[in-house]
Amino acid sequence: MHMNRLGLALMKTLYWKYFGLKNHRLCSAILAAGLVLVSTSHGLAQNTVTQNGGEAQGPLLAYIGTFSSPLKDTLPTQVDLPPGNGRGIHIFELDRKTGQASLRGEYALGTSPSCLATNAAQSILYSANETDRVEPMAGYGDGKQKHGTVSSYAIDRKTGSLKHLNSVDSGGAGPTYVSVHPSEKYVLVANYFGGSIAVLPILPDGQLGPATDVKVDSGPIGPTRAVHAATGSFAFSGHDRTHAHMISTDPSGRFVLHVDLGLDKVFVWKLDLATGKLSPAEQPFVALPPGDGPRHFHFHPNGKWFYSIQEEGSTVVVFDWESQSGRLTEKQTISTLPAGYAGSNFCSEILVSPDGRYVYAGNRLHDSIAIFSVSSDGTLRYEAEEWTRGNYPRSFTFDPTGEFLLCCNQRADHVAVFRVDKSMGRLQFTGNYLPVGNPSHVLFVDLR
Repeated sequence: MHMNRLGLALMKTLYWKYFGLKNHRLCSAILAAGLVLVSTSHGLAQNTVTQNGGEAQGPLLAYIGTFSSPLKDTLPTQVDLPPGNGRGIHIFELDRKTGQASLRGEYALGTSPSCLATNAAQSILYSANETDRVEPMAGYGDGKQKHGTVSSYAIDRKTGSLKHLNSVDSGGAGPTYVSVHPSEKYVLVANYFGGSIAVLPILPDGQLGPATDVKVDSGPIGPTRAVHAATGSFAFSGHDRTHAHMISTDPSGRFVLHVDLGLDKVFVWKLDLATGKLSPAEQPFVALPPGDGPRHFHFHPNGKWFYSIQEEGSTVVVFDWESQSGRLTEKQTISTLPAGYAGSNFCSEILVSPDGRYVYAGNRLHDSIAIFSVSSDGTLRYEAEEWTRGNYPRSFTFDPTGEFLLCCNQRADHVAVFRVDKSMGRLQFTGNYLPVGNPSHVLFVDLR
């Protein structure tokens, strides 16, 4: 089924006209009303997912977050300027054997839901809406910059359709990353343009409450030239101010970590589950090489090793992780680029394979995924690279079995599907493309 174009246009008009109102509840109501208007034009209130009858098992769905509105009021140094070709959250069904995908529907949003997360039961979906359109909640903000939002949705476990529950202030501008604490009491959000992180309480029905804590990054900004930049590199993206880029917990949930690209630091926090307040850990942060710009990180499945990818330095830094104290100890720095590479590159995603044998690192401009094998001590060895089959790979995600890897080629307006050779770690392109405007993040939901 397709969205009614007139309804979609009307919804967008309502959204852009009213979303800047100070009354955030009214804004959410207007947005929800627009979504109902679009969906009910086909008699499916807030549901544009088609159903495949006669399946022996539930489908495997891929929810794809996109940039669905042009970034405005951006800093002069902003290199990532998607035109907003996405339509919100696109929903595909992935064939578990072949990796072929078919469009099931889309949930129209003009808020650039660029990062998605679910609870453990995969009954609630959360999106970080990378905009700066709402007035800050009382007690937060500097009065000069508007904030973005985080939204919650109920997932229909039979059809995969989404129902908007609510949206709340993200605690800063341009929320770019969202994750769910293992306790499922809180959602954690990193605000890129606001240089802040926030803790959002999860209410009994899955809705989000106002932030219990907001931390604003501060300190000396790193240099515009990365220590580990390739020869001839002009890679300069975030060393103009603070930029919180990712937030998540360690495997135990005892600690919360976040990176600030502009400060070249990984911060470590303790979270009080009773109050939702953050406090610095024994080791409050570790510094990365000046200008390298930490962007994302991932823990090894054994919980002992931590891998950080640097956007402007094009490196992976390997740390030992002490789970009792929350201490990081650096042990290796390795380039994501092949020997002899010269010119600019911006790293993006980093993932450890589910079996812990390989690490995958994304390169934008070089447009590749670097593949590393993991040694017995957690250090890495460069094994190979795979062309992403598109421009500017922003992120990639394994399917639940680890058989497939889906890569969001942001500027190519598609998601490319690769089969994973688990024995050698290599990626083999399946020939399958998912047409999606400015894709940013893939989240799998298994409806078995």
